[in-house]
Amino acid sequence: MNQPLRLGVIGLGAISPYYLAAVERLPRWELSAVCDTRLPALQRYEGRAARFRDHRALLERARPDAVVVAVPNHAHLPVCRDALAAGVAVCVEKPLALTAAEGRLLVDEARRHDVPLMTAFHRRYNMAVRALALRTAGREIRTVRVRYLERIEEHLGGEDWYLDPARCGGGCVADNGPNALDLVRLLLGDVTVTDCATHIDDTGLDRRAAIRLHSLTGATATVDLDWSYPGERKDVEVELADGKVLRADMLAGHFGFKASLWHEYEAVLREFAAVVGRCVPAGPGAHGGLAAAELVEAAYGCAQPAGEVANR
Repeated sequence: MNQPLRLGVIGLGAISPYYLAAVERLPRWELSAVCDTRLPALQRYEGRAARFRDHRALLERARPDAVVVAVPNHAHLPVCRDALAAGVAVCVEKPLALTAAEGRLLVDEARRHDVPLMTAFHRRYNMAVRALALRTAGREIRTVRVRYLERIEEHLGGEDWYLDPARCGGGCVADNGPNALDLVRLLLGDVTVTDCATHIDDTGLDRRAAIRLHSLTGATATVDLDWSYPGERKDVEVELADGKVLRADMLAGHFGFKASLWHEYEAVLREFAAVVGRCVPAGPGAHGGLAAAELVEAAYGCAQPAGEVANR
């Protein structure tokens, strides 16, 4: 337990800097290898870690204890499946997979090989969200509302695959939906989609959506998503049964673009280290990834055109 865990990072796109910075701050981890198909992305890591252009070569030659998978969504299935088959623990960026069926394959593979599989829902580690979850624990909740609003073009970081439904899995529902839906599950437990209204742009992307859900306790939830919002707004509002309203602003206190992500990904890797070290059982991220994928699929399955979806 005194030796750091050897981590491989597969995919050096827009999200990888947050993982890599967290590795440097956490003594439980040691960066052993990086992988990307793009040579310029690898050149920055000369002398810092073993470099590979094929994830299978990384698994075979670097032999990490665990990997972070931060490749485009359509590549989650083959990369994660190969890592799990090699007995390597996986922390995969949301969504778990491109479809719920692919997600089920990965969950089955993790169980078959007895290897940890964790989906990185970084927003559940946000300090404001954690404080809200603590304040609502054990209290009856009447409604939950999650707003996840941004202008997607400002968040691409050079990764144009987000705008390709074949590689992303859809639009805002496929990409931002898992994070927002996971926050609903964090507060309400298992939920079911009741309806979904979407605004589709000229390229076929769902740019806005309003998803409504209900829980086993009778509580209801609304998830508002927007890829065309002028700026950025990401918050959670909870109404308790006694009428009290509690809020969490995920961006409050974090100054600068994407500034909140640094502490969130550090918390993700801290929990992942505990899971890999078998110090704690795999938490909500283990099968929460599949639950979120199923909710996304249900939302698309009942989606109705809505013109402009209001961000109420």
